[in-house]
Amino acid sequence: MSTRTDTSSNAVVASSFEVDLRRYLRGLGGLLVFLLIWWVGAMSTQPSYLVPSPLESVHAFIDLFATSTAIVVPVLESSLVLPTGLAHLVQTLFHYVPGLLLGALCGISLGLAMGWNGALDDWFRPLVRVLRPIPPLAWVVFAIVWFGIHHTGAAFIVFVGAFWINFYGAYGGVEGVSSDLTDAASTLGVEREFSMLKLVVLPSAAPQVLTGFRTSIGRCWMIVVGAELFGAPGVGYEIINASNNLVMATSVAYMFVISLAFLCMDVGFRLVERRVLAWR
Repeated sequence: MSTRTDTSSNAVVASSFEVDLRRYLRGLGGLLVFLLIWWVGAMSTQPSYLVPSPLESVHAFIDLFATSTAIVVPVLESSLVLPTGLAHLVQTLFHYVPGLLLGALCGISLGLAMGWNGALDDWFRPLVRVLRPIPPLAWVVFAIVWFGIHHTGAAFIVFVGAFWINFYGAYGGVEGVSSDLTDAASTLGVEREFSMLKLVVLPSAAPQVLTGFRTSIGRCWMIVVGAELFGAPGVGYEIINASNNLVMATSVAYMFVISLAFLCMDVGFRLVERRVLAWR
């Protein structure tokens, strides 16, 4: 009996390994096709500096970490010397992280409140419909006037983007809670509104809330680069500065920096998400 069970288990593991290997090989194949198209496009473009080749971009990426740059730490006003590529990434994180976290906190809080409280939803829904279509980058002029071209202004732009993504994630999560769950909880004695929200609504809405936050991690990288194009220090500013000087390989190298930063954050959050939602 145990021999059959072990054989069956080994077969399942082997089958899972084959499926994973096949997926990774497909992903590698897609990456190689992309690099081939990129290389052909670079070789076919004149003048050649307009589209740097993959190899030139890799060299430029390595060069970013061959020199050092001093940056100023906000609030502390102290100097920090880091490899150039990492230094500009840290500058971006100085406004990316506060904007993302504060926007997510406010967006999730308001989304949960409006999704759960019908009266509050009635009050704020018209305002939401008026403000939601406005792109985060449309607030750049106000950010410059209110906060100046620095970390605070860029953080405000990121805040706006993170707020709406997380707001709708939380709002949709609460709206999607099945009435059968709340009815069953009421039958079992959960009568207080706060208890219902804590024990039933939040766990049920958690997957969509976390999906909204994960989405905002990637979208806010796009937003923060756009905000930095207007002069705030960081990776986005370096991209536009390098392109203005026609050093396109350096621009691509900074794009690599953004991609790696996002991948690290996304993988880390997925691990947290799996642990939080282990009950599913």
